[in-house]
Parts: sequence; structure tokens; C-alpha cells
Amino acid sequence: MKGLLWLLVLSALAVALSLAMRGHGAYALFVLHPWRAEISLNLLAILLVVVLAAGYFLLRVVWHAVRLPSHVRAFRERRRDEKGRAAALGAIQALFEGQFVRAEKLASGAAGLGATPGLASLLAARAAQRLRQFGRRDQWLERAKEGDGEWRLARLMTTAELLLEERRFLEARAVLRELNAGRPRHVAALLLSLRAEQGMANWDEVLRLANLLEKREAMPPEALDSVRVNARVAILSGRAADREGLARHWEDTPRSERLRPKIAAAAARAFIELGDCRKAHRIIEEALERDWDGALALLYGERTDEDAFERLERAERWLRERPGEAELLLTLGRLCVQRELWGKAQSYLEASLATQPTQAAHVALARLFERIGRTEEANRHFRASADLGSASRASG
Repeated sequence: MKGLLWLLVLSALAVALSLAMRGHGAYALFVLHPWRAEISLNLLAILLVVVLAAGYFLLRVVWHAVRLPSHVRAFRERRRDEKGRAAALGAIQALFEGQFVRAEKLASGAAGLGATPGLASLLAARAAQRLRQFGRRDQWLERAKEGDGEWRLARLMTTAELLLEERRFLEARAVLRELNAGRPRHVAALLLSLRAEQGMANWDEVLRLANLLEKREAMPPEALDSVRVNARVAILSGRAADREGLARHWEDTPRSERLRPKIAAAAARAFIELGDCRKAHRIIEEALERDWDGALALLYGERTDEDAFERLERAERWLRERPGEAELLLTLGRLCVQRELWGKAQSYLEASLATQPTQAAHVALARLFERIGRTEEANRHFRASADLGSASRASG
């Protein structure tokens, strides 16, 4: 359509020109002594147009001839850039396909061609990481610094992630601190920081990062809950020798977390190791009142203390609410042993075994029979406990 329009325009101009020149009797006289030349004005106009067109064409030819080297250079650069981008795209595809050797080779070619050197170096670093060629990976990460203008953030994030995969947590944290210097943390950096702090067992910082991630809704609530529980358990387990630090941390722990069975169990064990069994028992009681947990109920009857009778009464109330709980029956048996209530202890322990045979119940009953002089029955339960342990190892 465009060519047809130009043809129509030129035809109209030709018709208009022929009409304008028709019947025109003027002429032009050129004198150069002793010669004279006389031509019609119409012919002169045509000659002028032809001369101007020829001059313009000649100037264009000369201009293109002068610029030919630069055009050749630009063409070669375009071809080089196209090849480099094709190699980079091929490296991305190979990386996703799991062809890491090919991915590193293509990325190396793309970097050599100068196409997005930052991206090419990062692709090669990831491929080398998958090949467990950590020396080459570090070389590629160093080369990625050449494109630090627009690829700095990508380089630092990739470096931190790859170091975390290698479990070099301290170095990864240093990279993340460089990344976050002077700018607000984004979610991906927070997630990497959480992994680094977990690897370094820096649990207080883990709790702080978990709170930040919760505000940004960056992780599922269940995953964040698991992170918090593990961090609290680790902190409580590590402060079992520091009475003041343990008490202070426990008071600072939100009540909703203190009632979690795993956290309550860790705190109770820590207070028991410090000799504060009564505090440990109160922690277990509060947690069990809210959320029943068999392992926590077992911990309730492990240590001998002056409040054994009070614990026995409370456990019996729980049994009325939860009849047939094997762990609770075992706890009741242990508490009766502490109070030297041999008959009740035997009844509870045998009921626990009838509900769910466990090594702990067999051992508790065997020790009870030892204390009351029934050696043959004690040996029978010790053997039953050993048989359960062997069966458990064989199935595992």
C-alpha cells in the first residue's frame, strides 16, 4: 500500500509538471566566447533536476564509503552481541535442564563474547556449584564483579545462597550484611539471613528474623511456628547452667509459646537440671492443661520431689478425663513408686503395658519388682524391654 501511494503521488506530480511546462516558449542562452548554446527552459529545468539528483547520489556514495569501516564494526558488534545473548539463553536453558557442564560452557562463551558478563558469570557460578567445583565457582563470582553496576544485588544474593548450600554460614552472613548495608532488607535476603543464623545457632537473631518475616507474611505460619519452637528449645537447652539467664528468658517468652509442649518440655528439663523441680512441674501442668502431650506427661513423673503426692493427685484427675492414656498411666506408676505405693504402682504400670507395651514401662515395672524382692518377675520384664529394643532396631 505504501508503494502504491508513492506511485500515485509521483504520477500526479508528473502530470502537474507536464501541464505546467506545456506551451512554455522561454529558452536559456549560454555564452562562452566564442561559443553560444541555446536550450529550452524546460530542458534546463530537467537538466538541473538530473544534476542535483546525481550530485546527491554521489555524495551519498562518498558518505557511505567514508563510514563503511564504522558500519562494519557495528555489524560485527551486533553479531557478537547476538551470539553472546544466544549463548546466555542456552546456558539458562541448560541450567534448568540439569545439564550443568553444558550450562557452564555456554555461560563461559557468553562471558567471553562480552554479552551481559554479570549474568553469564552468575550462570557459570551456579553450574559450577552443582558440579561441586567450588574453586571455579569462586572464580566466576569474582568475574561477576565486573558487572557490579546493575548486577551487584544479583551477585551478592547468589553468593550468599551458594555459600549457604556449602554450609559456610559465617561467610554467607558477611555477604548478606554487605547486601543490606544502607538499604532496607527485602524478603529473599531475610530468608537467606534466617538460614545463616540457624546454621550458626544464633537463636536470638533467628527469633528476631522470624518476627520480621511474620510481619511481611513471607513464610507460612506453620513454618514460622516450627522455626520459633526450635529456636526456643535450643535457647532453653543452652541455658540450663545459667539460673538467672534461664529465668529471665522464660519470663520474656510470650505465654502462647510457653504453653507449647516442646518449649515447655525444654524449659522443664532445664529447670530440673538446675534443681528447681517445682518450677518445672508448674510449667508442665500449665502446658498440659491447654494442650495434652504424651511426652510431656512422661516428663511430669521422671524426677523425685517433695510435691510427688500433689502431682499424683493431679495426674489421677487427668486420668479421669483421659482414661487409657499409656503415657499417663506410666507417669502415675512412677509417681506411686516415689511415694512407695507399691500396689498402685504395679497396677498403673501393668495397665500402661496392657494399653501400649513400651521399653520404659517394662523397665519401670522391673525396677519396682526389684525393690520389693520379686527378682524373677523383674528379670522377665528386663528381658521384655530388651526384646522390644531389638525389634525396634530391626524394624528401623
